[in-house]
Amino acid sequence: MNDSLELISNDVENCKKCPLFKYACHGVPGEGPSNAKIFFLGQAPGVNEDKTGRPFIGRAGQYLTKRMEEIGLRREDCFITSTVKHFPPANRTPTHEEIAACQPYLIRQLKLINPKLVVLLGKSAQTIKGNPALDGRIVFEVIHPSAAMRFTKMAERMKREFQELKKIVERF
Repeated sequence: MNDSLELISNDVENCKKCPLFKYACHGVPGEGPSNAKIFFLGQAPGVNEDKTGRPFIGRAGQYLTKRMEEIGLRREDCFITSTVKHFPPANRTPTHEEIAACQPYLIRQLKLINPKLVVLLGKSAQTIKGNPALDGRIVFEVIHPSAAMRFTKMAERMKREFQELKKIVERF
């Protein structure tokens, strides 16, 4: 069977591999072109994402989009998703079990899209490090936008990290 982003989206929407689906309005599979060269991976959908089924559209998403635009990236040219595909209640950090339950979707997305660069946003996203699905790809870690929004030092750090990211992107 041929896989597609549409099939993955349907699978995410109907997923019951962990209890998160019980608390969510929508699955949030991710969005972006199937040939994106850059793949952003965050932690989990928030309240706004849960309502719409779209990733990174709340305050953290707006902050991320602003950082992307500052280095010449257009959101619509990148694929954006999260380690878990349903909203964790009370906006808590996803558990290792929840991340593991969603990882097959993430691996399918990485294989289909085949990005050159994977940007890991925060600690939860870093759980994919070492996975063979990342082999042959540039992996770049930055702090999560929500942390940068809360702490001035983190915001400064994120801006520096995105300047480093710009140098990587300019090479391809």
